[in-house]
Amino acid sequence: MLIDGTASSAGPESGLLTEARSLLPDVVALRRRIHRLPEVGTYLPRTQRAVVEALDGLGLAVTLGRRLSSVVAVLDTGRPGRTLLLRADMDALPQQENTGLDYASEVPGVMHACGHDAHAAMLVGAARLLSARRDRLAGRVVFMFQPAEETAGGALPMIEEGLLTPAGGTAVDAAFALHINARNETCTVHVRPGTQYAAADLVRITVRGRSGHAAGPHRVLDPVPVACEIVQALQTMITRTVGIFEPAVLTITTIRAGRAFNVIPETAELTGTYRTLSEATRRTVREGIARVAEGVAAAHGMTVGVELPEGYPAVQNDPAFTALVRRAAAAALGPSHVHELPHPTMGGEDFSYVLQRVPGAMVFLGACPPGSVPGTVPDNHSDRVLYDERALAAGVALHCAVAEDFLRGGGSGGGEEAEEEAEEGERGAAAGVARTDDSG
Repeated sequence: MLIDGTASSAGPESGLLTEARSLLPDVVALRRRIHRLPEVGTYLPRTQRAVVEALDGLGLAVTLGRRLSSVVAVLDTGRPGRTLLLRADMDALPQQENTGLDYASEVPGVMHACGHDAHAAMLVGAARLLSARRDRLAGRVVFMFQPAEETAGGALPMIEEGLLTPAGGTAVDAAFALHINARNETCTVHVRPGTQYAAADLVRITVRGRSGHAAGPHRVLDPVPVACEIVQALQTMITRTVGIFEPAVLTITTIRAGRAFNVIPETAELTGTYRTLSEATRRTVREGIARVAEGVAAAHGMTVGVELPEGYPAVQNDPAFTALVRRAAAAALGPSHVHELPHPTMGGEDFSYVLQRVPGAMVFLGACPPGSVPGTVPDNHSDRVLYDERALAAGVALHCAVAEDFLRGGGSGGGEEAEEEAEEGERGAAAGVARTDDSG
């Protein structure tokens, strides 16, 4: 089998992969169209239009979002069966692109640095391929094109607008998504049952002092050193209250205070994020942040405001459905292209809202650029990130393989065989090595 320009031992190329590769020029063209004109947040009119135009003529029931620029397209085979949701996000990041690509972003200060352009293009390719093969299928496939994964969280509004009971009222039975990753070997799939992404929550701390002249700090209450002390104390809190075998990350990313060199400001603001894998640790960190910030401020005679808005919950992959994905990926791409993730990523993903409601899984798709060594290239969210576009054919084939397997009756609730496969995957994960991106 030839996927990435090198032969594997998997035997003849699968029919799905052959058909997906025939679509690759169109998939790449769509990806580059979206890449040139990236959009941020919930309002993505150009991206939405590009996706809708690419879906035209496939015989899908297409619905546009009311509150955001989402697209939901439903493939109904006309035969009774289960319903699978396939998801792609579409939004970009607010950063300047420095890749040097001839199709680089034409929008100043905005770029597709997390591969969402590729996600959207691959899902359109999957819609085309599954539509062409609908006579072999029974049931329905829902294609979810989502804005605002990087910002406000577009999945929840889509759910509230009826995503999981689309066009006819039949509920979605399971869901699948993939995320491209520049640091993993191209065309490889990385899976794990259980927790895949961390819960991603926000931190905002405002230290309130009393302003005055910089030459007389003893006559005021200077919030700046207190804010710095809080940053240091929070790191100590993490290491002394969270068990060493329970992952937790707390990062303060901004400090804002004052505008003049000779004025001690009234307030200093800290913002950041904390990532956890369990609800117990999430609660421990949340309580610890408030306790430390309030205690340090009080020790210096100041007050503090602590805001801890909840972000995305952890992504939990259903073990039985993950076993289906592993099986489908091996059949479509070859067993040598399927790897177990040894541990979750501390990135955040709002696909978690979908997986809270229906079983499913999210996996990583490697796309390390040609001629590069995996693990050494710029990562997702870098202004220089590059992806091997040959991997897009593998992504199209994977979406379709998962859909066909699930609609045939595999996946969630798959019985003892699925449980045994899931247990094998967990054992493999303990010995495997894989890189993951910490997007989100």
